[in-house]
Amino acid sequence: MDPEPSRDDLHAWMGVALEEAAAAGAAGDVPVGAVVVVDGAVVARRHNEREATGDPTAHAEVLALRDAAGAVGSWRLDGATLVVTLEPCPMCAGAAWASRLGRVVWGAANDDAGAMGSLYHLGADPRLNHEVPTVMGVRAEECAAVLTDFFADRR
Repeated sequence: MDPEPSRDDLHAWMGVALEEAAAAGAAGDVPVGAVVVVDGAVVARRHNEREATGDPTAHAEVLALRDAAGAVGSWRLDGATLVVTLEPCPMCAGAAWASRLGRVVWGAANDDAGAMGSLYHLGADPRLNHEVPTVMGVRAEECAAVLTDFFADRR
């Protein structure tokens, strides 16, 4: 696994994820952004594309994990860090588990479907064959504000 990232690293990587979230919102999709970091470098960055593609699995995390696997040439993302603006849902937490990530970092809690620390914590279930260390609440207020503003504008 990559060495423990510094607070500054986490802050910077979440900034890139926030840029992706803004792109999703501008395209009319729920503003969630994700990046995958390997050896300190962002190797993939994506945002939600469910509306654009009509694909219910086109969550930022899943798209970023697919791109990262292509970039490193393996589905096994041992040691990689997934940074996402919203706590992953059960599908995305499962994708994080399946890719053998070294760490997941998220910003805003997902009170409706959070599966990495709030409603559930698939990353810390000892019944599974792999656990995913999780860092919660990085730039949480900024991440939550992007979502709150997006939905307020639609009401």
